[in-house]
Amino acid sequence: MIGDRLNSKIILASKILLFLAFLAFLLTSCNQPQPTQESLISIRIIADGKQERAEVLAGVTVQGILDRFNITLNNLDKVTPHPSTPVTASIDIVVVRVRESFEIQEKVIPFEQQVVRNESMPEGQTLLIQPGVNGVQQITHRKVFEDSKEVSNTIFKTAVLTEPRPEIVMVGVQKPFTPVNLPGKLVYLAGGNAWLMERSSGNRKPVVTTGDLDGRVFSLSDNGEWLLFTRKGGGESKDTINSLWMVQTDQEGAKPISLRVNNIIHFAAWQPGSQLTITFSTVEPRLTAPGWQANNDLHRISYAPSGMMLKREKIIESNSGGVYGWWGTNFAWSPDGKQLAYSRPDGIGLVDLEKAQFQPLVSLLPYQARGDWAWVSGIGWSPKSNVLYFSNHLTKAGLVSEETSPIFDMSAFVLKSGPMLQLAPLTGMFAYPAPSPLYSNNRFLVAYLQSLQPEQSETSKYRIVIMDRDGSNRRTIFPLEGSQGVEPQKLVWAPVRSPDTNSLWLAFLFQGNLWLYQQGQNISTQITGDGLITKIDWK
Repeated sequence: MIGDRLNSKIILASKILLFLAFLAFLLTSCNQPQPTQESLISIRIIADGKQERAEVLAGVTVQGILDRFNITLNNLDKVTPHPSTPVTASIDIVVVRVRESFEIQEKVIPFEQQVVRNESMPEGQTLLIQPGVNGVQQITHRKVFEDSKEVSNTIFKTAVLTEPRPEIVMVGVQKPFTPVNLPGKLVYLAGGNAWLMERSSGNRKPVVTTGDLDGRVFSLSDNGEWLLFTRKGGGESKDTINSLWMVQTDQEGAKPISLRVNNIIHFAAWQPGSQLTITFSTVEPRLTAPGWQANNDLHRISYAPSGMMLKREKIIESNSGGVYGWWGTNFAWSPDGKQLAYSRPDGIGLVDLEKAQFQPLVSLLPYQARGDWAWVSGIGWSPKSNVLYFSNHLTKAGLVSEETSPIFDMSAFVLKSGPMLQLAPLTGMFAYPAPSPLYSNNRFLVAYLQSLQPEQSETSKYRIVIMDRDGSNRRTIFPLEGSQGVEPQKLVWAPVRSPDTNSLWLAFLFQGNLWLYQQGQNISTQITGDGLITKIDWK
């Protein structure tokens, strides 16, 4: 009996607890806010040419409303307000459908006409050297449409499919110059184009006619079959200073080949004795003067005749380059291709190709130019690759700063024995010594520039002097006494003696024209008269 009563009380208590819980639930539900007419917001959706009105709860986002009405946005579509915006007042939600299309057009690039004056042709006579060919440029336009209405049309990309080829017309001029027979191949840079003389100074043909060669590099290979040169720009970046190219000189109409190397200011050259192998040093473009910061590095690349890169190596990493190293280091291969000399504002030496480091030979007193350039000595190798000729900077008494001294001489360093020899005093800073090939009894000459005002050699003109290899027997060969001097330049010897006279030829520039000095006859002859030549090489 007692157990039955206890169970009855437990059941009764449970029912009471359930009743109280239900009562509490009812009270809580009555306190919850219920949706009312005031909590709904009227909105309008404008999309795809339709308008829809609806009422939504306050606080819902624009994206939530679009999802409710199954409106999907593409990547370019515009929505006002932004999809993440919560709706707190009556608004218009506007969806603008945006699409883009690309249209490709081809545009003709008209060829230019270039006129070359030729002194070997009668006055007024013309000769078409190269017919002009128009180029083709591909222009890609990007069109943008908003709700099917075109709102913009801009140029997205341009690409030159075919480079225009200029028409070159040779015109005879008044003053004729007698053609002379030439050994080897002589190339010259005139008006941004490369020209070749072969066998005779009257036999001239264009090699590169793009009109954009900058003359930083202009070098023939040992056999004269390839020309290495730089063109303005040419890189992917707008800041690219120039780009390196090569072209065959024997093939008629050969197309220049890009070597995919940019920003060459001081040095790029063929390595003697190595088939299509070049070495070069680079700079980094800068907006401030002089327009670059030198890396003072050294690279070597070998190519196939097609221009395909076969091997690339970095010999010297980027470095400071010593005093005034921001300007840059120059290099010069020995004639046998086994040694590489370097020249920088504070010294000259050799590059240890195995250890990949500089090996100093002579320390030079840096020159304080007080400007956005630095002096770097010209260097020249003897034909047997055992002597280096260079300019030396000397002190002058009474100066506050030794680096401002205007005194320069021309010296030599004998590699095996090591002595430095002073060969010609007061030459000026731009002597650019150029040893000749060997001639009788294994002897050779050295041509160099002698400043007309040795203590103002930075701005003065120069005369051309030839001496024996030991500095003796110096004689001026150009110009005549009292005549205007030549601008600083690198003098170029013919690769071999003339087959006609068995004498050496020296090429140089005067007033933008090519002149040749015949050593055996002691005669200087003007070869061109257009006044446009800036660089020469002879192999």
